[in-house]
Amino acid sequence: MERVHGYEGRKDELLKRLRRAEGQVRGIARMVDDDQYCIDILTQVSAVTKALENVALSLLDDHLSHCVAEAAAQGGPVAEEKLKEANQAIARLVRS
Repeated sequence: MERVHGYEGRKDELLKRLRRAEGQVRGIARMVDDDQYCIDILTQVSAVTKALENVALSLLDDHLSHCVAEAAAQGGPVAEEKLKEANQAIARLVRS
């Protein structure tokens, strides 16, 4: 059985966001290569960081509402493992 991920219905949107962020990172590399002003580069780094954080939060929301909710309905060790996994993911996002 093929596993369906919570983000499946929004996959195109996520890929679009990621491609945009990828383009921003390439733009930042060009800025460094062209010896642009530090503050201008930092502004762009901040923008791409925010874009990636938004992707991460979207994926986390999908994970909680799909994978974790499904596991919680099953209960037992499956639910405990998914909750632990979600908590660890949240902790990584908060630390970054």
